Amino acid sequence: MNRSFSSLANKQFDLLVCGGGIYGAWTAYDAALRGLSVAIVEQGDWANATSSASSKLIHGGLRYLESLDFKLVKKALAERQMLLAMAPHRVWPLRFGLPVYADSRVGTFQMKAGLFMYDSLADNLSADMAHHHFDQKPFAGRFPFLAEGGLKGGFTYGDAQTDDARLVLELISGAMAAGVVCVNYCKLTGLVEVNGLASGATLQDQISHTSAEIFAKQIVNATGQWTAASEQGRDWCRLDKGTHLVMPALATDEALLLTAKSDGRVFFMIPWYGMTLVGTTDADYSGDLDHVAVEPKEVSYLLAEANRYLKTAWTEKDVVGSYAGLRVMKRSDEASPVAASRDWELKTASNGVHYSIGGKLTSAREDAAHIVDAVCAQLGIDKPCATKNRTFPWTPEADYARWFVAASTQAMQLGIDQESSKWLIRRHGKRVSEVFRIIEGDPSLAGRIVAALPFIHADLLFCARDEMAMHLDDLLRRRLPLLILARLGEDDLRRLAELVAPVLGWDAGRIAQEVEACTQ
Repeated sequence: MNRSFSSLANKQFDLLVCGGGIYGAWTAYDAALRGLSVAIVEQGDWANATSSASSKLIHGGLRYLESLDFKLVKKALAERQMLLAMAPHRVWPLRFGLPVYADSRVGTFQMKAGLFMYDSLADNLSADMAHHHFDQKPFAGRFPFLAEGGLKGGFTYGDAQTDDARLVLELISGAMAAGVVCVNYCKLTGLVEVNGLASGATLQDQISHTSAEIFAKQIVNATGQWTAASEQGRDWCRLDKGTHLVMPALATDEALLLTAKSDGRVFFMIPWYGMTLVGTTDADYSGDLDHVAVEPKEVSYLLAEANRYLKTAWTEKDVVGSYAGLRVMKRSDEASPVAASRDWELKTASNGVHYSIGGKLTSAREDAAHIVDAVCAQLGIDKPCATKNRTFPWTPEADYARWFVAASTQAMQLGIDQESSKWLIRRHGKRVSEVFRIIEGDPSLAGRIVAALPFIHADLLFCARDEMAMHLDDLLRRRLPLLILARLGEDDLRRLAELVAPVLGWDAGRIAQEVEACTQ
């Protein structure tokens, strides 16, 4: 994945996509597969904002059944099933527990009905994804850390999980392989218009600070929260802030869907890379779009609500990391963002630029297909969506279960521990063999970067070499999410910067600069 800003200058494309999150990545990939000449630019790193600040779930959205949003749930469930089949390394099953207490807002009968409907809306549901009911004792045994006072029993049901930043990166990689010019750290500074219609854009390289002009027959804006900052966007968009905490591991490999006692909101406890994600919050946002910070009141809220369910309470000292992101939702009259629709829509401005508004990580592929349909209609091209039921760029060609066993065996022979091996395979798919080759050259690189987390040094080197990382933050937040999953001190950051410096061409001054940026 080589970055080349010069590949943009004075070129004409069928489509320019602005925004390198999940919607931009799917749009560029689909358009290229339909034969369009495409460029995609991102002002920061790939998945720099909301697309690396999600709950890491590929799910139908069980809670949306309460608002009777059946269409959204059915669409998302169909995408979930397709992604599980087409990208088993990138999207994997995750079972959720739903405890029912004597004072639960939703009782056993109502919960049973909702789960039956959830399963019914999923086509060709496999037995391992269907819901099950448990009486008090077996449910408590399944989740031994839950408080048992008033516990009547509970349910489990199937959904799925991913690494959101790597999902985006894999799509960008696929887009590049299909001929897309993909450039991160490339900022849109203006549009070129002819007779009132957009025909191109001026771009600035955020690395070299040089500028270029690009010509495009169609332009798609998929910049998420930055769309809301424009004059048009303020009429179209509503920003909703969501915060997650990273907490120590719980004694389960299953997630929990819980209801906040103070306000009735739904939140999750989710196992991820050996830690636990707790979130998310929902609150209207009108602050700085470039610096979305976790606030103390949000930490207090999530800890208080989580502790209502735990036998052993967490304190602020247990918080390993945190992150916040902004959901873009369609403008609505709902007083609370919790009640606002999570569905997606496409807007087209008077100058012909298409704007992607709202949506979900899970259903972004189908939504992007509609974006490309609109682009093709304007170009007079009649070609169907090319991403549905298409295996992912890094999906192994062989039977996945057998391939996974063979890859795990090779990893073990190279000295990679079992847990690190599992996550390494999920992170890289068939490209894991390239990480193995790095270890064959230096066996010491099979060791973990941080003892408590399943990331190895060879993985970091591979990402630095082949995944268009420009900064240490790119590597340690999105290529490997160490900055939110571990408490890294300045010495740790310097050690890792020095490891990748020869690959990235960093001298001592640049190392110091990158370390300082991460500490801030």
